[in-house]
Amino acid sequence: MRTYAKAGVNRKLREKAKKFLSNFELTFRFSKYGKIIKTPFNFLYPISKDIYQVKTSDGVGTKVLLTDLAKKHDTIGIDAIAMVVNDCLRSGAKPIALTNIIDIKKSEPKLLKEIQKGLMAGAKEAECPIVGGEIADLPELLNTTYYINCDCLGQVEKDKIISGEKIKPGDIIIGFGSSGIHSNGLTLARKVLFKKWGGKYDAFVIPEGFKKPLIFECLEPTKIYVKPFLKVAEKFELLAAVHITGDAYLKFKKLYPVKSFAKGERLARRGFNRVNFGFEFFNFKPPPIFKLIQKAGKINLREMFSVFNMGWGFAIIVNKVNTKGVLDILGKERIQAEVIGKVIKEKKIIIRYQDSKIFL
Repeated sequence: MRTYAKAGVNRKLREKAKKFLSNFELTFRFSKYGKIIKTPFNFLYPISKDIYQVKTSDGVGTKVLLTDLAKKHDTIGIDAIAMVVNDCLRSGAKPIALTNIIDIKKSEPKLLKEIQKGLMAGAKEAECPIVGGEIADLPELLNTTYYINCDCLGQVEKDKIISGEKIKPGDIIIGFGSSGIHSNGLTLARKVLFKKWGGKYDAFVIPEGFKKPLIFECLEPTKIYVKPFLKVAEKFELLAAVHITGDAYLKFKKLYPVKSFAKGERLARRGFNRVNFGFEFFNFKPPPIFKLIQKAGKINLREMFSVFNMGWGFAIIVNKVNTKGVLDILGKERIQAEVIGKVIKEKKIIIRYQDSKIFL
């Protein structure tokens, strides 16, 4: 049986390592306009009495290895932008500016033009300008042809910040459909799927039940959820928002109440064990790519739901009475959206899939 850890990504070790970066809160005393606010996934800093900003940063992971293999570079920029604008939404902030860094072995105009196509397409879908960037030729540092990182600046009014503090049993979880793997879990997916990395299939084979070569199925760009999310946020209170990326449904363990920080105040971490609710998921319709990954790698369901989005790339938590109204708006936005779960009293994450009941 293959796991993410055996593929080279050890979640427990990564979380342990992240603790050594926890002293950054000591810099919060430099905030010029007031307290920094901690939401489940972001820190927000004030720029005035009632306006807060957030910055998100991310890259595209090992998906660039697939672009090299396929010799297709015109969509990877969409992934780079999607990762940061979707992250920005988690605190309720609207993306207002993007920058990017492209590390490349050699600045070839034809290649950079293809990469730019994706960045432009992503910015258009997110309705967010790209206001700067950098290209660095680093042939001695890169094993891939290039790598992309993006940053997103978002802004939100103080009373619209999504804090997670109002979550309670009975609330409803609504999922936004994914376009496939997105840009997460690809270290595991590559190693069970593609012969180049020890997997089962040739890159350009079309598996039974698929409509295009496997490599292009895995390169399907990450969905950008900015427009439908903001439409819903205009009309309804959102109790929480989760970008279902690395660690997949384990992400929901990070939903705990907001915490403000005075200058110099240390972070009082409140983990999942101290909250008074949990989550139960019961609606999954995974695209065929996930079933292929599971079968090729003999991966158990608990690992699949701990690594992959399994068909839902983003989720919001709303009061039950608002469910229909939210779904109506999302339907008008032509996005696949369904109730996928609920908040429960048990301090557990429960996945009900097929005939299985899985605890994360």
